[in-house]
Amino acid sequence: MPHIDVELERLKTKLLEMWDLVEYQLQSGREAMLNADQELAKLIVKRDKKVNQYDLKIDRMCENFFALFTPVAVDLRMVLAVLKINANLERIGDTAEGIARFVQKLDSPVDSQLLELTQVLPMYEEALAMFAECRVAFISNDPKLAKALIKRDKMLNKIYRKSDAVATKFMQENPNKISEALAILSIIKKLERVGDQVTNIAEEIIFYREAKFVKHKQDKKKKKD
Repeated sequence: MPHIDVELERLKTKLLEMWDLVEYQLQSGREAMLNADQELAKLIVKRDKKVNQYDLKIDRMCENFFALFTPVAVDLRMVLAVLKINANLERIGDTAEGIARFVQKLDSPVDSQLLELTQVLPMYEEALAMFAECRVAFISNDPKLAKALIKRDKMLNKIYRKSDAVATKFMQENPNKISEALAILSIIKKLERVGDQVTNIAEEIIFYREAKFVKHKQDKKKKKD
């Protein structure tokens, strides 16, 4: 195998290691939220340092790759995509840390009625599923799967748009649970960001495989909506 291909594989492997860590952070955030698990929340916050270490390592690997080789065409797009995917993974890691910090404000497991009304659990499950399938799209070089993931972000946006009104009504009816509702509302906003970040990653996969920019097309559609 040519040296450039060996280095590309090393880069992909390191990125996937980071992907696994960030996915674990997100999954742990869901568990911590459901159980108001303070110890798990603390662990998530602490582990964010490791995510940041991966971010810096992958950035350096990409810089070294450009210094050692002169990539063109698909190899160039691959490294550029890795750089941007890495940045989005780091942001998702930050989002998971943010969720954990809101969990730390919970004194007890979240009210079941609040969970049902806000639909935070279906939203969390969809965010996790999108994140996992985006990883599959990257490994399998599947732009079709990546395009499908972009469309799925609509579900997260729909729940997010309704969340303010739903949470406000719940707080009016349950004034003793205002802090709990605010924490869940903040987590919903974090999950909406995860959807945006997964969409960004999916766009990079499409760019890498098809040499097509889809970001501006998505922005135009959002303006029409």
